[in-house]
Amino acid sequence: LGTIKCKNIFFDIVHTSYRLSLSLQSSPGTLVLMVASAAIGGTLQYGYNLAIMNAPTIFIQAFINETFQQRWDIQLLDYQVTLLWTIIVSIFSLGGLAGALIAGPMTIRFGRKNCLLLNNIFLMSGALFALTSRAARSFEMIIISRVLIGINAGISMNVQPMYFGESAPKNLRGAVSLSSAVFTAFGVVLGQVVGLREILGSESCWQYLLASNAIPGFIQLLSLPWFPESPRFLLIDRGDKEACINALRRLRGGEVQSSELDEILQEQDETRGLRPSRPWELLTDRSVRWQLISVVIISSAMQLCGNDSIYVYASYVFKEAGLSNDQIQYVTIGTGTCEFTACIMCNLLIEHVGRRFMLMGGFLLMAIWAIVFTIALLLEHISWMPYLSMACIFTYILSFGMGPAGVTGVLPTEIFNQTARPAAYMVAGSMMWLNLFVVGMIFPFLVSGLREYCFVPFAVVCLSSALYISLFLPETKGKSLSAITQEFHKINFKGHDKIFESQTVYQQGQACLSTAF
Repeated sequence: LGTIKCKNIFFDIVHTSYRLSLSLQSSPGTLVLMVASAAIGGTLQYGYNLAIMNAPTIFIQAFINETFQQRWDIQLLDYQVTLLWTIIVSIFSLGGLAGALIAGPMTIRFGRKNCLLLNNIFLMSGALFALTSRAARSFEMIIISRVLIGINAGISMNVQPMYFGESAPKNLRGAVSLSSAVFTAFGVVLGQVVGLREILGSESCWQYLLASNAIPGFIQLLSLPWFPESPRFLLIDRGDKEACINALRRLRGGEVQSSELDEILQEQDETRGLRPSRPWELLTDRSVRWQLISVVIISSAMQLCGNDSIYVYASYVFKEAGLSNDQIQYVTIGTGTCEFTACIMCNLLIEHVGRRFMLMGGFLLMAIWAIVFTIALLLEHISWMPYLSMACIFTYILSFGMGPAGVTGVLPTEIFNQTARPAAYMVAGSMMWLNLFVVGMIFPFLVSGLREYCFVPFAVVCLSSALYISLFLPETKGKSLSAITQEFHKINFKGHDKIFESQTVYQQGQACLSTAF
């Protein structure tokens, strides 16, 4: 009876799975479900793994000290414990850099969807190291875990926006790609909530907190295989037109529009016979010069604008405003919720107001709030100034979420063609992770050296970025990838086309004269 019951349960599971796969064949919601599945195990991990490191700081530092005492009977000084803790936190960025560098070759070799699935190997390995580190009495295992989790985040931050941008229809490309930022912000909020002392942020549970990132990974492994690969990858990279049409049919929930298929075929013709570019080849390719400059500047500005630093400064400002430590952990969740809300608003607005406006407006507002924040810090002896500082923190995060947080990840998909896109994401990801590491290392020195003026450099970065965007970045909203490429062609070869045209006219004139005589 037990065997028969188990068989019935097994067949029920198989039948349910089969019905689910059939429902996903042509459901209009397939694209939405695909986005959720990919993002839960993708960019959500980046925000989540940044946020969960705040709660166990004291407990892990005590664990490091205890480990040294048990092994070598050495009592570490405060600065030594702080140094090791800084390594644990910062090594995540170096892992992210490594992930960004291998993301390009992985997407070319395995495809976008399979790359995201394989990426969970790094996640599960890192979670296992974190989970067993306390029992093994090894803080080195925490460091290894953070490297592996960083690699996972670096790959997902590059591959997921590429997958979304290539799978979405033209009129939704910006909103779908921007959902990566929405899930990143949601990951921050989720990490802050899970890190509460009442949940997993206590002394006895910190190892479970660090390993809890495995749960979203399991959800992705169970759900993402049901969804199709990127249609552009299937046609342009693999040359499989039938698989591309089937993928489009499933993602659109019906028949494929001829105009959309023609656009992909046009891009296939433009890149026919070309192999995928390598990052260093982009440096010497004049046809992508201003695309590359734009990606480098905007990806760097996303980290150099000081948004992550203001999270660090938030606790100090909240204390100055008279909040207790218990209250601060709940108010901090408000900062993450603020960014999450702003990203959702940006997602709703991006197809109406455009990428250029959102980016430029976000950076300009951040520059304004950085200046106001500096004034508030200078005048903090006035009783109500700490409350103005609190307001600046929330408005600064709102401005970041409304522009740079989401739009930056959309750009490489829209301004590079299929052969250059993986290399472009490698460059963008490398700049993002390098600058995140740099800011994390120098911000304490900025605070000690510049004191109340520590956010002035960030204001300069934001103003400079807004100026560059206004002068050199064209709008891409609602345009086909071929049209965007043509627009950048005019910028990259400005002046040369006129010379070429004048030479052509001259040669035609000479031919006419020769015929006349």
